[in-house]
Amino acid sequence: MSDFDDKLARHISALSKEKQPERVLWRGIELGITSAQNPASNDDVSPSTVTSRQWIAIAASVCLVTVLWFAAPFAFKADESRSDGYALINAMSVQQQQQVNSLLASYQSTPALTQDWQEQLKELDDAADVIKAALKDDPDNSALIKMLHHVYQQQIALIERVHAPKWQQI
Repeated sequence: MSDFDDKLARHISALSKEKQPERVLWRGIELGITSAQNPASNDDVSPSTVTSRQWIAIAASVCLVTVLWFAAPFAFKADESRSDGYALINAMSVQQQQQVNSLLASYQSTPALTQDWQEQLKELDDAADVIKAALKDDPDNSALIKMLHHVYQQQIALIERVHAPKWQQI
């Protein structure tokens, strides 16, 4: 063994074999055992310490949660269905705008046969905006959806007729 190990062994043998507590612990241990065996004697969670105000607050909280539990699905379902119905209208509008833009880009080099076709296209855009405004209030109205679809078809037909009339096609 090394010198360090010898010194460590001497110091360890010089230590007392028992460690004495600095204070008497039996009273605290006894109280802990009796309170664990008899939970009703524990004053911290006794039902008698809950005041009537606390009981009223607990009951009011339970009632509020219950009302919200039953009422919330109906409120959110109405908003969801309205937004889901209008999502179809938004998708139709985006698709229509993309189609119009691609048609206009493809006919950019082709001269138009009339001069007022852009005014007619603007009138059809205004009609589509009016129908979309009505659809915001009633997104599931199939007649309005059909009208919007018809206006969109008229826009495409107008662009095609002005730039590539049937008599020029073979």
